[in-house]
Amino acid sequence: MQQRYQDKFNQVKPKPPIIKNIIWAFCIGGLICLLGQWIANYFMSSGLDKKETAAATSVVMVFLGVFFTALGVYDELGKHAGAGSVVPITGFANSVAAPAMEFKREGFVFGVGAKMFVIAGPVIVYGLVTAFIMGMIYWVRHQGVM
Repeated sequence: MQQRYQDKFNQVKPKPPIIKNIIWAFCIGGLICLLGQWIANYFMSSGLDKKETAAATSVVMVFLGVFFTALGVYDELGKHAGAGSVVPITGFANSVAAPAMEFKREGFVFGVGAKMFVIAGPVIVYGLVTAFIMGMIYWVRHQGVM
C-alpha cells in the first residue's frame, strides 16, 4: 500500500528544472562574488592593505546583504538563485537579518534578540567548535607531541 502510494506520488510530483537552477545559482553567486571582488579592488586601490581591505569589504558585503534583505530583494533573489544566493557573507547576513525582521513585532528581547540567530546560530556554533578542534590539532602538532 505504502509503495503504491509512493509510486503514484512520484508520477505526479513536478520535476525541478535542475539545469536551469544550476545556471541561475552559478550566475547569481558569481555576480555576488564579482561585486565583492570589485569592492575589494576599490579598497585596495584606495591604499588599504590586504587585512584592512578584507575587513572593509566584509563590512560592505554584510551591509548590502542586510540592506537588500530589508528591502525584500534578497529573498526574491534567493527564489531564483537558490544556493547561489547563499554566498557565504551575504547569505549569512540574510540569515541573521530575515528572522530579526520577522519577529521584531514581539519586541527587542523576545523577538529580535531571541530569534535573530535561529538560522545562523547553528552555523556559528559549528564554526566555533570546528575552529577550536582545528586549533587544538594545530597546537598539538606544533608542540612535538605528534
